[in-house]
Amino acid sequence: MARKKAESPSRSRRGDGSVYQHKSGKWVGEATVGLRADGGRDRRYVYADTREEAQAALRKLLHERDKGILADPGKQTVGQFLTAWLEDVVKPSLRPQTYRSYAGVVNKHINPILGGIRLAKLSPQHLQRFYREKQDDGLTRTVRLCHSVLHRSLGQATKWGLIPRNPASLVDPPKVPQREFRPLSPEEAQRFLEAAEDDRFYALYVLAITCGLRQGELLGLTWENVDLDKGTLQVRYQLQWVKQEPAISGKRREPTWLLTEPKSAKSRRTVMLPQVAVQALKRHRVQQVAEKLKMGEIWQDLGFVFTTPIGTPQDASNLRRTSFHPLLERAGVPRIRFHDLRHTCATVLLAQGIHPKVVQEQLGHSQISLTLDTYSHILPSLQQEAANEMDKMFGKNTVGKDDAASR
Repeated sequence: MARKKAESPSRSRRGDGSVYQHKSGKWVGEATVGLRADGGRDRRYVYADTREEAQAALRKLLHERDKGILADPGKQTVGQFLTAWLEDVVKPSLRPQTYRSYAGVVNKHINPILGGIRLAKLSPQHLQRFYREKQDDGLTRTVRLCHSVLHRSLGQATKWGLIPRNPASLVDPPKVPQREFRPLSPEEAQRFLEAAEDDRFYALYVLAITCGLRQGELLGLTWENVDLDKGTLQVRYQLQWVKQEPAISGKRREPTWLLTEPKSAKSRRTVMLPQVAVQALKRHRVQQVAEKLKMGEIWQDLGFVFTTPIGTPQDASNLRRTSFHPLLERAGVPRIRFHDLRHTCATVLLAQGIHPKVVQEQLGHSQISLTLDTYSHILPSLQQEAANEMDKMFGKNTVGKDDAASR
């Protein structure tokens, strides 16, 4: 487990464990509580937000060890393990949206069926039957997500010595047909942008279509990462809205926002802006300054490029409901997903003969194979165009020879 170098473990007597700060910011208590069946040390971990809370949790762990009431990992159920894995591993290290997605799958699908099985007894047959039953219910995509969660979590259980091997690695989940996407044609994209010209988010749609940014990247864009003089922007963050657990009183709490790192290292990128995007952003900045002056003290100057009328981060679902979908209808184009604007950018670039490697870098795909696989339906037409170009260049050299060969 990686530790934050600035924080050394708290010194304690031998056998009393240690407390240190993980690189995620969480405080960790660690102690040896006995020996595993294979003779190795059985080390347990507790996690907390502060040093004091971690120390208190560690004291409780050691108390249970000394009293002989510590749970035997051999009796741990799948449900108990997954619950602990979500809180101790996923929550501190992955994005909140990923945690919520994993937790939803565990609580809604996995634990009701597999949760009562002892972790040490979980077999590939259990998983294969679970996958088949879910698939019979028409939940093929859900099965894929369940498999991803189980493979990752049981891999962690293997590393911790709780099970000898990962049963999920011995099971093949069902194949999921690739989800169809519907990019706009160049003519439809032009009609959409014309319909959006007077919309507050016109510049956002221009960036989506001409630069291929994801919706979260657009809403997380800040002015400090935009250089209109050089005609570039840097993708450094994406905006995520996280649902809050209900208050103790049961009252619903509003979602909160946070800026997270992009999906991959390749997603952190510098994008060259076409002039149409530069001009749209310049106009947008003037309009934003006017809104700021109009709102006065109500305005929250957080530095975002695309905001609500009072400067706060723009909610993605609200953007789609109040702006994007009405604009599609006004433009007379099919009702597509917002993400299809990104696909529109890619298909237009590829159709113009732009090299797939350039398109990969523009979109921030982690690998060029992802670009090629996603847009493989575009490539045959490009190959035909390439063949036609070869005919134009060299075709005249074969005319006389073909005639002679036929005589």
